[in-house]
Amino acid sequence: MSSPYRDGPGAAAAPNVLVCSALDPSGGAGFLADASVVRALGGRPVGVLTALTVQDTRGMRSCHELDSDVVGAQLSTLLSDVEVRGVKLGILGSSAVVRELGEHLSLTAAPVVWDPVMAPTQGEVSFGRELFRLALSELGPHLALITPNSEELGLLAGTPVKSLAEAVEGAKVFAQIAKVAVLVKGGHLGTDQAVDVLCHEGGLEYFKAPRLPGHDVHGTGCALSSAIATQLALGMPLVEACRAAKQFVAERISHPVTPGRGAPAAM
Repeated sequence: MSSPYRDGPGAAAAPNVLVCSALDPSGGAGFLADASVVRALGGRPVGVLTALTVQDTRGMRSCHELDSDVVGAQLSTLLSDVEVRGVKLGILGSSAVVRELGEHLSLTAAPVVWDPVMAPTQGEVSFGRELFRLALSELGPHLALITPNSEELGLLAGTPVKSLAEAVEGAKVFAQIAKVAVLVKGGHLGTDQAVDVLCHEGGLEYFKAPRLPGHDVHGTGCALSSAIATQLALGMPLVEACRAAKQFVAERISHPVTPGRGAPAAM
């Protein structure tokens, strides 16, 4: 996908995109994949790790907290020096890290996109609703968009989301409660097409794409949210940023990489 931001003499400076997510050692998701997406779309990734995970291409085994004081010091130092134009949040690690993020994101006015990883597609680790509620309280003033998948939306709403109609209703209710735009990823809804639903101040938008054959591809949620954050950093309005990001991810799903013995990856 073309971008006016290129390295080299006379080129426009690539906008800095702050990535705050966990480390997936396989590079299929999390911080490494996020940084790859930002770079691929013409941004310049900067970032802070929020957690360490034990995982490979077959799934996540465990997630481990980092020292929140160090995370806070990194954010304070970075954001006092580097201007960022977009922010992507992933796994938040702990309540202490959430509080540090809430405090230090006040140092930037950049739009923040949060992929609330509560039920990763690959693996058995889940992340509790209490941490999510705290995150909404601490991060809410900074958020431009939340991107749950249908299972995560169901966990947040307290009722299963199995159909497109349920996803639409859940997105409306949750957007009203959270006071933020919500993009529900529809990869698991069982519809003929892969349909994502955006509920925002302007109403509802549907982003449709052919459902591609093959196995589940690891890291698509990370790639989508990182792509949206980068497109926002490049100056795209929200709806167009979501549409362009979905196209980018669809292209990656069509040509995944296979770094290990498990699921193929988007990056």
